[in-house]
Amino acid sequence: MSTSITIAIDGPAGAGKGTLARRLADYYHLALLDTGLTYRAVAHMLIEKGWPLDDVAHAIEAARLVELGHLDRKVLSAHAVGEAASRVAVIPEVRKILVDKQREFARAPQGAVLDGRDIGTVVCPDADVKLYVTASAEVRAQRRLAEIEANGGTADFTGILADIVRRDERDTGRADSPLRPADDAHLLDTSEMDIEAAFSAARDIVDRVLGS
Repeated sequence: MSTSITIAIDGPAGAGKGTLARRLADYYHLALLDTGLTYRAVAHMLIEKGWPLDDVAHAIEAARLVELGHLDRKVLSAHAVGEAASRVAVIPEVRKILVDKQREFARAPQGAVLDGRDIGTVVCPDADVKLYVTASAEVRAQRRLAEIEANGGTADFTGILADIVRRDERDTGRADSPLRPADDAHLLDTSEMDIEAAFSAARDIVDRVLGS
């Protein structure tokens, strides 16, 4: 890439946006931020300190302490942390603090890829390219189950599906920054795509938009 660009990737949990974001960041040599990890970092800090997840004052303190350069994906990927993060993410004061940090990251000199739930609508409304990556709830649940089993764990498909549906309802129904595609986002449904097909489709969109 000869110029600094920002790519915003949004979508529900398990749609594959994180993997796409990593592939695109590597391909175009851009900085990468999984904004979901910032909310997980707040939740993890609250859990570690024994603070209630609905304690706004402590959640604000935790959000201020989050450092984007020190997000441990392995620790923050725990299922319990993800569930807690969905509760923390509805606190407006926490969202404001983290959005400010995310916007600062998006100004990286080499350009950046950010993925999350509200990148194209709130965090980077002027992003050069906006992708909304989605897939059916059933496909997303099956992918999550396969991921858990590949890591040696066990889980119940019905339970995972229920969690995904519940998280979708929470993300799309919240008053502050609900999950939705930006008006100018490019929709990418990965329900019937493997990662290579999804990456190829995403790259085609980016190249077409940027005129590469």
